[in-house]
Formats: sequence, structure tokens, C-alpha cells
Amino acid sequence: MSNQGVQKGVLFSNGERWKQIRRFSLSTLRNFGMGKRSLEEQVLEEARCLGEEFQKNKDVPFDPAYLLNLAVSNVICSIVFGERFDYDDDNFLSLLALLRESFQILTSPWGQAYGVFPSLFKHLPGSHNKLFRNFKKLREFVMEKVKAHEESFDVNCPRDYIDCFLIKMSEEKDNPNTEFNYENLFATLIHLFFGGTETSATTIKYGILILLRFPHIAKRVQEEIDHVVGQSRCPSMEDRNKMPYTDAVIHEIQRFADIVPLGLPRSTTKDIILRGYLIPKGTSVFPMLTTALKDPKFFKNPEEFDPNHFFDDSGSIKKNDAFIPFSIGKRVCLGESLARMEIFLFITSILQKFNLQSQLSTEEIDISPLRTSAANFPRTYTFFVVQR
Repeated sequence: MSNQGVQKGVLFSNGERWKQIRRFSLSTLRNFGMGKRSLEEQVLEEARCLGEEFQKNKDVPFDPAYLLNLAVSNVICSIVFGERFDYDDDNFLSLLALLRESFQILTSPWGQAYGVFPSLFKHLPGSHNKLFRNFKKLREFVMEKVKAHEESFDVNCPRDYIDCFLIKMSEEKDNPNTEFNYENLFATLIHLFFGGTETSATTIKYGILILLRFPHIAKRVQEEIDHVVGQSRCPSMEDRNKMPYTDAVIHEIQRFADIVPLGLPRSTTKDIILRGYLIPKGTSVFPMLTTALKDPKFFKNPEEFDPNHFFDDSGSIKKNDAFIPFSIGKRVCLGESLARMEIFLFITSILQKFNLQSQLSTEEIDISPLRTSAANFPRTYTFFVVQR
């Protein structure tokens, strides 16, 4: 994983490469339903499967992290690979284990240092070296899928993201400067998995922990679900506008969880003076999203979980400019609409079917984050569900 390798794909690249890959990826993801009803149905199907797995563990305390990762990852698999995987598929489980371990390394201080000084750290011992082995295995898994796609895809009927990328590669095969090659395909697929699995699954896991800590909030959300959705059908994104309290709770879960306090790196396009300091053109800068999400000028009690942060004086949902969990600007999260859909539909589907119970008293439940240099994680916990 060379310095050039780090700059492949869509997350860490700049300039023309980033423009072309992002534009293509956004268009392709939209074509395959991101933000549309067709993808919503896939999320709901995965929520149904998740509910069945929860039901298998009823009355027995379990850690939801594993199952949440499976469910959320399957949504991105349906877009990228054109298929979902069974929860006991060994290859799928191996892929997720590699992704989880790699994410933990990347967000560690050692991983962050490697990201800033790759040419130096590639010669040093440390946990970042495990990334090389992990990415080699991930590459083998992904490229095996790409090879299978090459043998079966129809240029007139693309099935998923890989098919569309392969078609674009074929169209630009005579362009010596094309950005559509196997290296960028592999890197972008890995970026889509990281962005489409870890952050959403971690946010939902944090949300469940918070609702265990505040059962009166969970009960009020359930009352709103019962009133708007009922028990005879699944929740839908159309319901969200009719569920202001649930909407505020989910906004507050994202704000409080603050999963990625240090945003992805940007690069200055020109010399700029900021608060008296010169930042030269080409300098890598990291936006501190947490300073907005925890700003007391915009959130009355920034260190406390309080859905009222998103209500105005009349009790209506209000827009808050400091709510930027997906970052802002041209490099805003590529999968923002998908993440919003997943977080809302998974949480409401779980609360529609189950009451959440903990072996601990509410006062014993710790919702303070486990912090690394680049991410916040909820503390490990177990809970059990009771069918409503």
C-alpha cells in the first residue's frame, strides 16, 4: 500500500482523479437506488433479517455489533456486488473481520501517523504493517468478484457498481490518462465498504446503547411509531416527516455519537491566511467536525444527550447549521443519503418490533465514548430484546 495507493479511489485522492471518480460513483450509486424507494426496500429487507437474528437471541443478552455490521454491510454489498450474503457465509464473515480490524488500525494513533507519513512508516515496524496484509486479502476477495463480473456482465444491462465501472474502463481503454483502472476500482470499492459499513453500524450500535440508558426516550419513540406506522407494515422514509420526535432523537444520536470527530483530510487550493496564520497551497488540513457538533453556541448542553437540541420554541424540528456529521462542502460524505436511510429504518424497525432491555440499571449504563485519535466508539455492551 504505497503512498500512491493511499491516494487512489475516492476518499483520499485529489484533483482530476477525485473529480472523475466521485462524479462517476455518485451517479452510479443514484442509478442503483441511493436515496430512492428501490434501495429503501433492500434496507427494509435487511432490517427484517436483522430482526429475525435478534429474535433468535431473545431473553439472552448479546452484543449487537456483529449483527449490525452484517446487516449494514449487506446493503452496500447489494449495490457493489449485486448480491447480499447470508449471515453465516464464511467469505462474507472474513471480509467483515478484515474491514473491522483495518478500520480500528486506521483510526488508531499509529494508523493516523502512517496516513500522514506513509513513505516513512512503511519502513518501520508497527500495527500499520497489518494493514498491508489485510489489504492484500481484501484485494483478493474484491478482485475475485471483479473477475466473475468480467466473465458474465452484459454491457447493455449493468447489474451493480462493478459492472458500471468495468463498462467505463472499456470505454476509456484507449485513453492513456484514464482514471478508470483496476487500482482505482479496488480502492473505491474498499472506500465504499468502509464508508458504507463501519460508520453507520457504529452509529446504530451507539443509538441502541443510548436508548437503553434513556428508556423513557425509547418509549416515546415507540409511541410515535405506533401512532404513525402501526404494527401492520414496515416503517418508510415517508414516515419520517410525520415523526418529529423520532427524527430529533436520531439527529441527536448522530450529534452525540460524533463518530468521526476529525473529518477526512482536505488540501488547500491556494495560499490562505486563517486567524493570522499562513496556510500554504497544497497543505493537508483536517476539519474538526466535533467542534461544530459540540459547540455550545448551537447546542445548549453539548455534552449531554438531549433531543430538544433539534426543536425550536414551538416544538417543531429546526435546522441547525452546526449539525454536520457527514462533513460539508464538495467532499461531503458520498453515501450521506444512504446512511440517513439506514440509521432511520434500522432503528425504527428494531423499536417497532422489540422492547430493549439491559441487565444493568439505567444509571450503570455508560454512554461516554471510547476515543481514538480519529474516531469515537460506543463502549462494548450486551442487551436483550423482548417481543412487543
